[in-house]
Amino acid sequence: MKRSLLITGVALLLIAAWSIARLQGQNHTDEVIFVSASKAKFSEMPGGKGGVSMAPIWGDNNVGAHATFTKFVPGYDAGLHTHTNDVWITGIKGAYLYKDDAGEKRVGPGDFLRVPGGHKHWSGGDEKEGALFYEESSGKFDLIPAK
Repeated sequence: MKRSLLITGVALLLIAAWSIARLQGQNHTDEVIFVSASKAKFSEMPGGKGGVSMAPIWGDNNVGAHATFTKFVPGYDAGLHTHTNDVWITGIKGAYLYKDDAGEKRVGPGDFLRVPGGHKHWSGGDEKEGALFYEESSGKFDLIPAK
């Protein structure tokens, strides 16, 4: 009897933990989301150096997991920095430029880049076209200047 109560209790705890984790991981409803980058409402990123604007797709980049269309003006230089959370980037137009200790990458239309949280890197926009890219993150967006 004690053993079956213990097994039932453990099972209930596992189900509760899974349910809570699933609810916390829900960033949007089960609705279909469609946003056209050409019609998205971009806003200048506050507190930045200028030259970056974002248009929300889902979630809130100031609070938690989210997706945005992000633009860098031509020649934008974000400097050497890190982010607390992983960031996934897919190029749409122009090129997102990326550098780290392993080298340089040019993330153009159709290219994908994953930057792990805490990874020191430099990013910027193509000199002529700037960059338009889809950006998604597992948590809120931050830019922490590297020392």
